[in-house]
Amino acid sequence: MLQLHEVHAYYGPVCVLHGITLEVREGEIVSLLGGNAAGKSTTLKTIFGVVPPARGTIEFRGERISGLPPEAISRRRIALVPEGRRIFPRMTIRENLEMGAYVRADHAAVAEDLERVLTMFPRLKERINQTGGTLSGGEQQMLAIGRALMARPVLICLDEPSMGLSPLLVERVFETIQRINAEGVTVFMVEQNAQMALSISSRGYVLETGALVLQGKRDELLNDEQMKRAYLGT
Repeated sequence: MLQLHEVHAYYGPVCVLHGITLEVREGEIVSLLGGNAAGKSTTLKTIFGVVPPARGTIEFRGERISGLPPEAISRRRIALVPEGRRIFPRMTIRENLEMGAYVRADHAAVAEDLERVLTMFPRLKERINQTGGTLSGGEQQMLAIGRALMARPVLICLDEPSMGLSPLLVERVFETIQRINAEGVTVFMVEQNAQMALSISSRGYVLETGALVLQGKRDELLNDEQMKRAYLGT
């Protein structure tokens, strides 16, 4: 579904991605793991056209999307849940969710998806007319995920979905990600919490200072000695 081949990206004169090659197959949950400043978020920004790749190609369902503007990429039913949630704090929960369907013209289906999202997140339904800024961190994360689902994506990308959340809320978020995947949405997730991410992933990649250093199936990574020492705390 998604393929990156030898992708290089720069911030000014500084190369921050060094030849990234990875793939996400339809129906999978795939994690991109690594520490701070590894280049994980930059990888997502490059996929979505915010940071244009200097070299290499990005394809979605066989179509080259590298070089397209972000709005053109989002219209291909790829949705992003950004780092730090980035909801609209002065807009209501309803308005935040409706923003996720901004590029859609199928109004009846949008109404159906709104009801589906509110059923998935009953806490949001209870507070539908409150502003996003009044929500807790965990509720804002659910709102950000719901907003992305309003685009009716076939691929959803999540940037650090566990950031700033309590262990209990982290578990709920990852359960939600599994549920979304079970309903037919492919998931590509950037995450520092390697243990939790791999617990629900089929495969993973490990990024260090802009270069891939490990990749494999979940069990292969969980049992890799380098992975255990550097990222799993064992």
